[in-house]
Amino acid sequence: MREQLAEFFSWSWFLPETLQSYEWENSILLNLLWIIPVLILIRKGIKFLKKPVLELSLPKRIARGNPWTYLRLIPTGFFFMSLILIVIALARPQRSNERVEQYTEGIDILLVLDISESMDLQDFTPNRLEAAKNTAIDFITGRFGDRIGMVVFAGEAYSLAPLTNDYELLTAMISDITFDMIEPKGTAIGSAIAAGTNRMKESDTPSKVMILLSDGESNAGNVDPLFAAQLASAFDIKIYTIAVGKDGMVPYGTDFFGRPQMVQSYLDETTLREIARIGNGEFYRASDGTALQQVFDRIDTLEKAEILENRYKETSDYYRIYLFWAILFFLGWLALKSTFFNNFLLD
Repeated sequence: MREQLAEFFSWSWFLPETLQSYEWENSILLNLLWIIPVLILIRKGIKFLKKPVLELSLPKRIARGNPWTYLRLIPTGFFFMSLILIVIALARPQRSNERVEQYTEGIDILLVLDISESMDLQDFTPNRLEAAKNTAIDFITGRFGDRIGMVVFAGEAYSLAPLTNDYELLTAMISDITFDMIEPKGTAIGSAIAAGTNRMKESDTPSKVMILLSDGESNAGNVDPLFAAQLASAFDIKIYTIAVGKDGMVPYGTDFFGRPQMVQSYLDETTLREIARIGNGEFYRASDGTALQQVFDRIDTLEKAEILENRYKETSDYYRIYLFWAILFFLGWLALKSTFFNNFLLD
């Protein structure tokens, strides 16, 4: 209570920087401040025209050098201060704090990542898997309000993370992905799509997206990739497929003399294109890390949920403080105008 009173009676309310910080509801009324000096001039003019015969009750030689004669200005000062503060109060000084709440219905996104041995090829830096992991993490951190999950696969599929809004946990799990997470060798694309569909089928989100990233041909698992894509489409899951790497000879490790070794890379682009067609999505080919980043940026643009905003404007009025001070100055003027302050050295 004491602190509130101290703040209320603080002179900081009259500082220029305080007045400049306000928004004025009736700013046009501030023009009335120009009328107050006019009133002062009119008052002085009237007094001059009256030309009183005797203004001082003491000899001029005393009054002329006596600073106490200026006490007669105090009541007038109080009166004009009350007028100024009334004008400020009428102009309604305010401060506003606008608060914005964003929300979205969100999208369910499942990343399906190939971690077979061929993802260790080094036509990407440092290899295909690490480039894919880093790009996926960048993609996740750029989303807002979406649930994102993760399936990894090699010779079989493994659901790494359920659909979640905990992006920090998800990115940590992606960072820990290694080639030895799944023992069976091979590339089970059909099993991966089926595992992703099983994860997403219960979702009631209007938009469900699967992003399949692979560098090989489906040669493992017991589910046909195209049948798995049809199953996903039946649950309204859109599938984007990304073919990672190049066909032909690509670098893998070095020989005894430190020279890059070249190995043969095989990529079944036809199956990935057909999966994207069945899944009402798009097919992309990424031959290096830059292209892969561009693919994810493209998908990020296509699959944006509409972000809705609620804006709340909290406005605080400060006219009461200035009206209170105006009343105090006016009461001070009433109290002093008939005292020796106003009549000091006047006849």
